[in-house]
Amino acid sequence: MQIRTLREKQVFAKLTLRQMAVAGMLSAIAIVLSTTVLGYIPLGIASATTMHIPAIIGGVLEGPIVGAFVGLIFGITSFLRANTPLFANPVVAILPRIFIGVVAYYVYRWTKNSAIAAAAGTLTNTIGVLSLAVIFKYLPWQVAAFVALRNGIPEIIVASLLVTAVVKSVKKAYNR
Repeated sequence: MQIRTLREKQVFAKLTLRQMAVAGMLSAIAIVLSTTVLGYIPLGIASATTMHIPAIIGGVLEGPIVGAFVGLIFGITSFLRANTPLFANPVVAILPRIFIGVVAYYVYRWTKNSAIAAAAGTLTNTIGVLSLAVIFKYLPWQVAAFVALRNGIPEIIVASLLVTAVVKSVKKAYNR
């Protein structure tokens, strides 16, 4: 028990005060987005989301732990506001969202390109959720593919533009 507690403390000890503050601010933004039309833009049978953008920003700017935490907040809010059986399943609503910022971080670290990192984070969300929807038989693969194309492409474009602007601004402000 004491060893586990020590390891847990080591993980949190590696987070800086700034990382914790950024995680808190981006989580607050995610919660606000989840309660407004800005977080889930209705497009007929499905909604395009901007909820993944704070998780991507968290991952790119502050690392995979911050990105995973903000993604977790996105997943939890998605689960709590579920209006379909698909998102009432916590595996579908939460699990893929945890990886959005993690993937974005590693892609950004590898490419140094925030637009590519934003696209990768967006694809993580889209592919993760829709793949699980097919696996759990909530959607046939043809519908999932249609939703991926119809919603995924605009989500990638919006995320790439917003993430690039935010990352560029923050890095300029902090001379990073």
